[in-house]
Amino acid sequence: MNELDVVQVFCSGDGRFGNPVAVVRDPRRHPDRRSRQALAAELGLGGCVFVDDPERGELDVHTPPTRPAFAVGPLLAAAWLLDLEAVHPPGGEVWARHDGEFAWVTVRAEPAPWTLRRHDTPAEVDALPLPPPGRGPLYAWAWEDESAGRVRARSFPRGGGADEEEATGSAAVLLTDLLGRALNIIQGRGSQILSAPGPDGVVEIGGRVRLASPAAEPARTRGPATALRIAPVERGTRSRLPHTVAVPGPVSAP
Repeated sequence: MNELDVVQVFCSGDGRFGNPVAVVRDPRRHPDRRSRQALAAELGLGGCVFVDDPERGELDVHTPPTRPAFAVGPLLAAAWLLDLEAVHPPGGEVWARHDGEFAWVTVRAEPAPWTLRRHDTPAEVDALPLPPPGRGPLYAWAWEDESAGRVRARSFPRGGGADEEEATGSAAVLLTDLLGRALNIIQGRGSQILSAPGPDGVVEIGGRVRLASPAAEPARTRGPATALRIAPVERGTRSRLPHTVAVPGPVSAP
């Protein structure tokens, strides 16, 4: 039996696309940082979350070659899978909620290495080479319908790992804070990220989450996210206002 669940975060309305995240609910076989980094690197997914205490939501997130204090997609995956109102990565407590269709976490936008580059049209974003020239993480975006807050985006780490990311929660947080308005972002091949700003740099970010491969089934490893069609899982609605912590952007490989 496999020891982990694979969860897709920021799926499209029909359950496709999104970023795959591994959630290891019993991490005893991976007790230290080296073994956890090794597993995360072997899986080659959008992140690997080790659940050190499922009741308190104590998490250890690894996105090779880094161990970020927290990362939006992995936190969203773990909170949804464990059905928690709060999770506790090393960076601090993060509140979460589920509204039936979408899962949400609330974080605070902070300076990060992403360059947010606006283009005139979605067609210009779609036509960008893979990867675009230059160094450092690039989040390219354009208004698809500015009055409705609809954005077309693509994400290029340009420093290690994949040439393009299918869905990037941290960059979406920064864009939401920059524009100061609720956004409906279509990124990559069709992943959907929803966001809404609050006071003082607070951003609530969410999307559809699907169980791609439960622990009793083989987990997919490496390669781009497959087009999945998985039925929604009903979750309870929560109305508590979330506490927030600062979430840094991804760190490129040295």
